[in-house]
Amino acid sequence: MQSKVEPDRGGGSGRPLQPQPAASKPSSGPSRLGEPEARTLRLEVAPGTLFRLILAGASLWLVIRLWPVLIVFVVALFVLETLNPTVQWLEERHIRRGAGIAIVFMGVFTVSVLVLTLTIPSIVAQAASLFEREPIFRADLANRLAHYHLSAPFADWLRNLRYGAPGNTVGATAFAYSIRLFEIAAYGMSAMFLALYMMIDRNRLRGGLFALVPRSHHIRLSRIMLNLETIVGAYIRGQVVTSLLMGAFTFVLLTACGVQNAMALSVFASIADILPYIGGILAVGPAVLAALGHSPMAAGIVLVLMLAYQEFESRVIIPKVYGQALLLPSSVVFFSLMAGGALMGILGAVIALPIAATIMMLIEELRIDLPGEQEQVADTELRARDDLAEEEYERRTEGVAAQQAAAIAVEISKDRKNEENHPVPPEGPDVGM
Repeated sequence: MQSKVEPDRGGGSGRPLQPQPAASKPSSGPSRLGEPEARTLRLEVAPGTLFRLILAGASLWLVIRLWPVLIVFVVALFVLETLNPTVQWLEERHIRRGAGIAIVFMGVFTVSVLVLTLTIPSIVAQAASLFEREPIFRADLANRLAHYHLSAPFADWLRNLRYGAPGNTVGATAFAYSIRLFEIAAYGMSAMFLALYMMIDRNRLRGGLFALVPRSHHIRLSRIMLNLETIVGAYIRGQVVTSLLMGAFTFVLLTACGVQNAMALSVFASIADILPYIGGILAVGPAVLAALGHSPMAAGIVLVLMLAYQEFESRVIIPKVYGQALLLPSSVVFFSLMAGGALMGILGAVIALPIAATIMMLIEELRIDLPGEQEQVADTELRARDDLAEEEYERRTEGVAAQQAAAIAVEISKDRKNEENHPVPPEGPDVGM
């Protein structure tokens, strides 16, 4: 039997290896040959990854804390993109931008004051009258329903309906709603002033934004800003038009049918019309119930005509008013409304559609390749035009400050957008006679 010799580190011949005792460890059974030894896995987080996680958590906490401020900023952007086309139209008529901004905001303020002064007293009076007449209206409706066998249980339910002690809750509820209305008014005024300041400092703000983005992306950024202005402006202006038309139609219809408190009901219908799909149901219900208190014939007329108007609005008015600004499938519209309403309530439902349209626009403008799509010939042509526009921009903005470069990028994007909207047909060969 040969013994192994450990080499001497000092250069000697070495000394025999002494057998080492095996380390004792608990075992549940006899070991098997070829069984891999247990290894301990160590999870190490790189400092950069840890910093990103901390930064993401801090950003999320900051967003939650500043959520009302972000809402004010979003509303200010909506106001800005809604009023900016009017200011640009005045600039094209050789009116200075400062004067145009003053004219637009003074006009909005004047119209708002006139509308509130002329409608609020009447709405409050009619709403108070509705609350005072509610027991009489409920009793009359129950008597009418009691004449029919199918609706008799509903009549009994109306007669036995009892509210909570009004003396204990009305004051607190009114105070809570008044505080809420005051907060909404304060946030609305803050959004208006923020939109005014952003419109006045447009060039500097745009220059600062373009200074943060690499110049190779300036053309694409300018196109995104133009498309965003089109989406938001068209949506808000269209929403105002459709709501006013709904309110005017409801007021004329209820007045012609002899229904009392037509002004309050028409204002409610115009506000409810802001919510697509759901707003129609909310607008029809109170109007029909109020007309039913007048006569069953009036309720039938109001129901049929309001449903017909909603169909006309969805088929004719909305496509004409909104145009091609929002190109969203019905499933995306429905999902956006549910998600916006669940996250932010009524405000979320109002801004859900322009946000969804903006996301779709960003996917298209940023040329994001989706997994199920393949590049088409039109996509290749768009990329070629993007390259030409970027080359022209680089040539025209060499050695130019970011603020002036932003103006040049917007000019190039506007010219290209006009060419896309109004393509010039190719000239064919001249045909002689």
